[in-house]
Amino acid sequence: MKWLLPRSLPAWVLLIVIAGLLAIQVSTLSIVARERVASNNILDLFRLNDRSQSLVKLMYDATPEQRKNIAAGLSVPPYVLSISDEPAITSSIPDDDEMAEMEDIIVGRLSKYGVEEARVRRESPIAQSNANAGTVSTKDDLGSIERELLNLAADFTKSDTLIASIEFKDGQWLNFIMPSTPLSPILTTQSLPLYASVVVAVVLLSIWAIRRLTAPYRALESAVQRIGEDLKSQPLPERGSSEYKSAARAVNTMQARLREYVEDRELLAAALAHDLRTPLTRIRLRLELLRKSPLKTALMQNLADIEAISSSVLDFATHSGETGELERIDFWSLVDSIADDNPHVVFDETMPRGRGMICLGHAVPLRRCITNLIDNAVKYGGAARLSLSQTQTDIILTIDDDGPGIPEAQMEKVFRPFTRVEASRNRQTGGFGLGLTIARNTARSFGGDVTLQNRPGGGLRSVLALPRAKDLQQLASA
Repeated sequence: MKWLLPRSLPAWVLLIVIAGLLAIQVSTLSIVARERVASNNILDLFRLNDRSQSLVKLMYDATPEQRKNIAAGLSVPPYVLSISDEPAITSSIPDDDEMAEMEDIIVGRLSKYGVEEARVRRESPIAQSNANAGTVSTKDDLGSIERELLNLAADFTKSDTLIASIEFKDGQWLNFIMPSTPLSPILTTQSLPLYASVVVAVVLLSIWAIRRLTAPYRALESAVQRIGEDLKSQPLPERGSSEYKSAARAVNTMQARLREYVEDRELLAAALAHDLRTPLTRIRLRLELLRKSPLKTALMQNLADIEAISSSVLDFATHSGETGELERIDFWSLVDSIADDNPHVVFDETMPRGRGMICLGHAVPLRRCITNLIDNAVKYGGAARLSLSQTQTDIILTIDDDGPGIPEAQMEKVFRPFTRVEASRNRQTGGFGLGLTIARNTARSFGGDVTLQNRPGGGLRSVLALPRAKDLQQLASA
């Protein structure tokens, strides 16, 4: 059942709002229904008491025959009225405390009019058939008021009835029947659409309010992800609710400190690599003065390795290359010029020549990025096969080789600085574990990325994805 539960904060808030709304609606309707029953009951007892007083005042001075005539004249169904020598309610024991109290109230208020005893009962409705009423209610020429009156009369015949028997001092009993006020349903075909409209309106307003409320936090999430890819991205705007401003301020502070930390390390690495060049040059000059010997050859090779490491560290420390506004680059021409300089690189023959492959970046670091990926394929696969494609948003360069590939568990680790897969990418075949790091960092600084995957037939596939220029994306979608 856990998969049915929402997984995001806005969904949880919306679920809580809807559940609370339903709970409030059900509770409110239940309370209103109970209050209506209680109010109708009190109203019926009030009507019973009022009718008892009216009838007793009208009849207490009349003779027995006059009382019968008055009762016959006032008896109109469902308000049946009669005078008899026996009560309509045979039992003198009340049904409940409410009826007993009502009997005491009637006797107490009407004792001055000669009332000796009163009996009150509530009975369930007696099924009655009224074919004429049914026929009349189906007529099409009835007005709205008349139709409502007929429906109300039908409801009265289905409601409970209050029966009262009141004894005069001469022994005659006044018996009358009074229907209870019918309870109309709370939810009807007329009110249900209104309730549904209110619920839909509340839910829609809740969705809108939640999206407005969580929009800054979605922007905060995107900004944190962007910072992970590029520490030099724009800081978050510190405006909105106090909680969001505090979070944005903390993220901006973290970004500034991380940027300072990384810049200090980059400057340190660049300074060390740069300062090493002078003593290395001196050592090389002094080695040149020595006679040819196996020791000199070994030292020269070691010196070349040190210079290569120093150059790689310097490239890594300055991988971001140029700063400032990005420039438009013809990606096809850039890749083609790099491939022309390397005899081990071939283009996919089935690939059509691309046009309109324009990206934004800087040519020097982007050339270094592509060159590192191609050199990596040539070193460990013997050759590199290139193919270019594009989507609505990205330009994709795919580089395939026939090398041993990389274990899946090491696929992301090789992007770390100075990391090599010892089984195949070792010092014997060259490389210092910085080429892929520089390539990915450069691609991400331009909004792209570099990924690796093993080919089904063997070998490694490197994929460089860069976003297309926005104006070209708009033209392509137009």
